[in-house]
Amino acid sequence: MTSSLPLGRPFRLGTRASPLAMAQVHLVADALMAAHGWSADAIEIVPVTASGDKVLDRPLAEIGGKALWTKELDQWLLAGEIDASVHSMKDVETIRPDALEIAAMLLRADVRDTLVGATSLTAIPAGGRLGTSSPRRSAQIKRIRPDLEIVLFRGNVATRLGRLERGEANATLLATAGLVRLDMGNVGTPVNIAEMLPAPAQGAIGIEIRHDDPNARSIVGAINHKPTSQCVKTERALLRGLGGTCHSPIAALAVVEGDALRLRAEIISPDGTETVSEERLLPSEAAEAQAEALGLAMLSRASADLRALFEP
Repeated sequence: MTSSLPLGRPFRLGTRASPLAMAQVHLVADALMAAHGWSADAIEIVPVTASGDKVLDRPLAEIGGKALWTKELDQWLLAGEIDASVHSMKDVETIRPDALEIAAMLLRADVRDTLVGATSLTAIPAGGRLGTSSPRRSAQIKRIRPDLEIVLFRGNVATRLGRLERGEANATLLATAGLVRLDMGNVGTPVNIAEMLPAPAQGAIGIEIRHDDPNARSIVGAINHKPTSQCVKTERALLRGLGGTCHSPIAALAVVEGDALRLRAEIISPDGTETVSEERLLPSEAAEAQAEALGLAMLSRASADLRALFEP
């Protein structure tokens, strides 16, 4: 390895300061070092405590939505205080500032949810409590187990597991990818995708740069996993078509299938009684445009009450 600095100084990676975010930024740093032959002194990790990590007693949608995960990093990136931001892609707003761009994504990890506290959804006691802050997970659970009570669980993985251990709920759902990245892959039981379709972009780590920074684009482009990027961008295009927010229960997953992408998607009423679902094989070169159109088509099939969840 060479210890030469890529820009005459370390390449600065901004990240949330949570344990999972720190694990993810180290994955990006390791990938950059491997791709460019850098030593550890070529990268500086710059953590920030995001607003979304500070207020944990209310649903995210009530306190500003997904922007609370990104706004501090956006400010630092736009000011040139960092060269790139590392994000969990499912936490990134669908519409980003024009001055920024997602320039790379790592190979996507396991997209499934993991159930902790019970061996299966059917094993949760009748009338039991499930802890989650996700409208998507809540609606899917209500569809499968309408008898369960949903309890608000926000915070990092350790916080949620601590609440579960204190008996505040019988079970909770966490992203499998996050547990694996925290070396906790043996906690809980992954839920089959056929039972719970994941959130758009779940399991994907993205690296964002300033649009006018060709050096950063070249540096992070070397670690871009193209199939992951294609699939996640297609799922995010569906979100654009739906106009979804943190209030909106949306599930979607795109996978590469030959020269095309197979996209499965659903929108669900909060009580789980209405689902509009679609599955399409989209040509790779037109996948984003067709996914966005599919989102609009799904809304046209939904009831007025369900459509209202997607209106500005």
